[in-house]
Amino acid sequence: MDQNPLLQTFDHPPFFKIENSHFKPAFEKSLKEARTEINTIVDTIEAPTFSNTIEALEFSGQKLGRISSIFFNLNSAETNTEIQKLAQEISPLLSEFSNDILLNADLFKKIKSVFKDKSNEDYSQEQIMLLEKIYKNFTRNGANLNQNDQNRLREIDMELSRSSLSFGENVLAETNNFELQIKDKSELDGIPDDIKESAKNLAEEKQKEGYIFTLDFPTFIPVMKFAENRELRKKLLLGFGSKGFKDNDYNNEENVLNIVRLRLDRANLLGYKSHADFVLQERMAKTVDTVHTFLDNILEKAMPSAVKELEELKAFAFEIDSIKDFKKWDKAYYTEKLKQKKFDLNEEVLKPYFELNRVIGGMFEVASKLYHLTFKEVSDLETYHEDVITYKVYDETNTYLATLYADFHPRAGKRDGAWMTIYKDQYKLNKKEERPQVSIVCNFTKPTKTKPSLLTFNEVTTLFHEFGHALHAMNANTTYPSLSGASVYWDFVELPSQLMENWCYESEALKLFARHYQTDEILPTKYIEKIKESSNFMEGLQTTRQVSFGKLDLAWHALESMNSIEKVKDTEDLAFKNIELLPDIESTCMSTAFGHIFQGGYSSGYYSYKWAEVLDADAFEYFKEKGIFNNEVAKKFRDNVLQLGGTVEPMALYKQFRGKEPNPDALLKRAGLIKS
Repeated sequence: MDQNPLLQTFDHPPFFKIENSHFKPAFEKSLKEARTEINTIVDTIEAPTFSNTIEALEFSGQKLGRISSIFFNLNSAETNTEIQKLAQEISPLLSEFSNDILLNADLFKKIKSVFKDKSNEDYSQEQIMLLEKIYKNFTRNGANLNQNDQNRLREIDMELSRSSLSFGENVLAETNNFELQIKDKSELDGIPDDIKESAKNLAEEKQKEGYIFTLDFPTFIPVMKFAENRELRKKLLLGFGSKGFKDNDYNNEENVLNIVRLRLDRANLLGYKSHADFVLQERMAKTVDTVHTFLDNILEKAMPSAVKELEELKAFAFEIDSIKDFKKWDKAYYTEKLKQKKFDLNEEVLKPYFELNRVIGGMFEVASKLYHLTFKEVSDLETYHEDVITYKVYDETNTYLATLYADFHPRAGKRDGAWMTIYKDQYKLNKKEERPQVSIVCNFTKPTKTKPSLLTFNEVTTLFHEFGHALHAMNANTTYPSLSGASVYWDFVELPSQLMENWCYESEALKLFARHYQTDEILPTKYIEKIKESSNFMEGLQTTRQVSFGKLDLAWHALESMNSIEKVKDTEDLAFKNIELLPDIESTCMSTAFGHIFQGGYSSGYYSYKWAEVLDADAFEYFKEKGIFNNEVAKKFRDNVLQLGGTVEPMALYKQFRGKEPNPDALLKRAGLIKS
């Protein structure tokens, strides 16, 4: 045990020394230590105070938190069957520990005593927020329930942790197990050369003939956009759309129904009509009706455009290829073709200008211009995979601000998508400031033997998006870790990330990094203009698609009874009924692979992407009024949003930055769905 690197004192994670066998004993020992810290709070004979109760609770279990962050981040970015098995063993232990705290009557009695006396104390704004957050956390998680109901709550949370893990493991297995082998090169017409090269390399690695295509995003999306072979597109889309929905060991239908049922039971037990009612109480939106109204309002504005756009796509497909039965596997292909025709803009023409390392450098320069940050690549930090790059981040006074880990390429042990995560929070304790350790994880095309990693424009915006989350975490300047950085309401957390995407469309920013990887030519102005012109292309269809995901989320989580639910597919079809404009594919189902709501933290919160778009559209209007690199506006955003985390109510923070509440029409105007 003494040799276990996870139980030693460390600042940055000691990845090189960690073996899978270290995790279980490290969790067991750190759980024991955390329980001792909780018992000390409960057993103290002094009257409960903010210091000996609230702050003591906030800073308890730090070693456990660090070990958890390392383990579960690896389970997302570099997992294997051994880690997945450990996760199934460890998650229930953590769930039990969390419930032991939240259902500890003596601890809650002390918290309640401090909470009741809060008006008599001279607390800071941040202390008030922490006190209210902790008090609400207890009351919203069963502290007032009787013993029988508390026992049932424990059972539910155990089952939820297992089902959620199982859901994610099944999606990853389905992604990894899918292979589409093509032996005849003539079937690959239209597919970009670098994607074909990657597919050929993969086939060689697997000692197979021809080309192998997978469901990883860097493969899946270009094939759907460019493959002239309609049957190839169909096979790949059916593979992607049926993840977790096939009759095999990785079917997720039972997991979906189980998770939904358990969440509803939990909400009912706590006195809420639905899981969504429970969740939304701690969101800016507050109620299910507010979210429905918000989504319906956007849908009403977007649907006429979506219908018109789809008819245009169908007519175009018939015109050039005599396609009469337009299907889902045709949408991306003909959208790209029509975009090329309308704007003379080919995604493959743009990619050479977005070499990954150049884009990273440009992204850092944008952050430097806005917030006066410096990023220095370092090689002396341990990483969990050779692909991971590490940076030390410094502020305008050259003071160390944060560490950034960056992991950009797909591999077998890594889940799909892109995300930001934390290895260490920012906080202040015993007059010492601890700075954060932040990671951004993406799945971009790997370099090949002949080409570096070249990004699509969509991948450029994805990178800027995750970097926006990272800036939120890296600039944090609070006392308490649970209020630090991105620890804010979920319908506010996407503001910094979505705001950063706006710089990708601005000439002044693009010229910092968009250079041809072979000729060093700056991205020509005509392409920049075309990027901006085409930014709203098919916006009606894109918007209705996003709204449909939010509606599907509510279809599962605003349920007040499971009586009408029999099949996952039936519920999904009902949610999409008046939104989906293309014929359904019976063998596909989104819910069984919808990790955001069944594995991530977005249950009852998928609407927050659109909600935050309203904020980011309004916020960027402010930047554009003053100049996109205006120091005064950037300082206001950093001081009031990035640094303050969850210490102030989100709308109050936004108004401190903007001087007013956001204009809801800003998003619709930017999207071209209403006239300016």
